[in-house]
Amino acid sequence: MERNSPVSQGYKLESQIREAYGRIVYTFTCHNKIVNRLLTKNEHIKIWQIVLSALTTGSFFTTVLTNEKITGLIGAFISIVLLILNAYTKNFDLVETAQSHQNAADALWKIREEYISLLTDFDVIEASDLMAKRDELQNRTAEIYAQSPRTDYKSYKAAQKALKTDEEQTFSEHEIDVMLPNSVRRINREIN
Repeated sequence: MERNSPVSQGYKLESQIREAYGRIVYTFTCHNKIVNRLLTKNEHIKIWQIVLSALTTGSFFTTVLTNEKITGLIGAFISIVLLILNAYTKNFDLVETAQSHQNAADALWKIREEYISLLTDFDVIEASDLMAKRDELQNRTAEIYAQSPRTDYKSYKAAQKALKTDEEQTFSEHEIDVMLPNSVRRINREIN
């Protein structure tokens, strides 16, 4: 029976490896999406902290100079909002959480590339060697998952859009050729 016929063991093995690759790509992309979201949120918080600090200081000086009660009340309110924001950032280190997700994405990137290599070499590697490499990749993936923070629904939906609609992890032949030096471009080989 042919290795890639729909009923062969090789076809089933290739299908399982392809599915595992797809799950890795989704998880990798989820981690990247949550990193971007956390860092953007952190940046917004930092900007608000600066703005609220400036407003608090400005209202303090205005109160001192004009002796107006309303200015003091506004300053007190802004100061309370700033205190809440500062307490939030003290309890939730968004940069550290983002770094944990980035570490997971970096580790998954290596696994993803190994799955691509495994699929590329599929027809020239013995089935037993393929299964051994698949098992090794699954074990390493499980270790990464065990040590990584969980992604969330929002990052999954962003990854889904990125992969299905925006085709974030794919390149056309032309796009790849443009990135490569002239000497290894496929278009140059097709012309000759």
